[in-house]
Amino acid sequence: MSSDRQRSQQSLHKPKNQPTWYQPLTQRNYRIFLAMVFTGSVGVWMQRLAQDWLVLQLTGSPAAVGVAVALQFLPMLIVGPLSGLLVDMFPKRRIMLACQAVIALLAIGLAAWAASGTITVWAVYASCVALGVTSAINQPATQVFVNEVVGDAALRPAIGLNNAIGQLGAMAGPAVAGVVIAQAGSAAAFAANSFLCLLVLSMIAAIRPAELHPSAPAGRGRGQLLAGFSYVRDRPRLLLIILLAGLLGAFGMNGPVVLAAFAERVWHNGVEGFGLFNTVSAVGALAGALLAARLKNMGRKGIVAAAALFGLSQLVAALMPNLVLFVAMLVVVGLMTLLFLTSAATAVQLEAGPEIRGRVMALYLPLLLGGHALGGLLAGWLTEQFGVRAGLVVTGGLGMLSALVIGLLLWWHGRRRTLAAIS
Repeated sequence: MSSDRQRSQQSLHKPKNQPTWYQPLTQRNYRIFLAMVFTGSVGVWMQRLAQDWLVLQLTGSPAAVGVAVALQFLPMLIVGPLSGLLVDMFPKRRIMLACQAVIALLAIGLAAWAASGTITVWAVYASCVALGVTSAINQPATQVFVNEVVGDAALRPAIGLNNAIGQLGAMAGPAVAGVVIAQAGSAAAFAANSFLCLLVLSMIAAIRPAELHPSAPAGRGRGQLLAGFSYVRDRPRLLLIILLAGLLGAFGMNGPVVLAAFAERVWHNGVEGFGLFNTVSAVGALAGALLAARLKNMGRKGIVAAAALFGLSQLVAALMPNLVLFVAMLVVVGLMTLLFLTSAATAVQLEAGPEIRGRVMALYLPLLLGGHALGGLLAGWLTEQFGVRAGLVVTGGLGMLSALVIGLLLWWHGRRRTLAAIS
């Protein structure tokens, strides 16, 4: 059996003597790290939603919100591969400190400008780009830093918990932002994020460097930059999971555009409804995070099934005839979102070796979030042209189709490997 095949089986199938899901929580550094991940994720997604809502207020156009979403995530596609090499070359803790400082400055600047009442949509667009570039560097660093925090013994549950808590923060952030915006306006949401950034900086500083397990830095040069591409290319099943995440990002993860449009045009409950929709989605996300932490390892079939159910739940939500049923379905959407994202990210990280994990995650995250950016444009255009419900039906259906196609390709590849082994 080849080393690649052994690694694949060890990564995506439950090994013997697997540590319990709560074992990493016994380490002080990891507890601080997990709190930092949640706080930072809540803050940055508060910033993103506040930017989206401010654009909608300034322009009245869902398509303009789609542009804002695209500008926040398209930098991932450009900066992502280079950021992965930076993460593998330089101390991740320092990278995270620098990125959080930049995010704090952006939040403070937007809070002051929005409070003055003179902010323009172009200023928000510029902030979206700056946040996108910074996040393209910070997110791979945070994802890979978990390896140095816990070491090899508790790596699998630590990665699973990290992904679950990070994605939970991504769902809770818009919910908190919706409440803050409804009560005090967008400027208050930006100010709240600046406070959270300061908390994150203090948490990073509180992590004890002497208790970390640093990995050897990658070498320098063009070959090192291309190594991540080669690594993923030579592992088709890993590549297919990454592609599935990108497709689901494009067709399914369009909450800021879709929920804002439902609040304004379908249920006519404004920012209060927008906050409610994001809150109930976060409740579902909490359930998904808890479920993902307990399942630990779903395997490729489970990942594909979660993706299909994610698309189906969106399609069903679009067809709900009243507000109560729509809100109930948003809980399911939140649950399936977290279940898919956590299981996919965990599988990708565990499949990649520690020496190249930063570059692999810097391919995974740009496809996921870059797909999210393109999906924001698609959702905005569909909403403008065909209506809010039709747009969500189409994107949900495309998500289900993506899961079907990737599932068939994984089955076909597995069958080929089986036949090759027999012959």
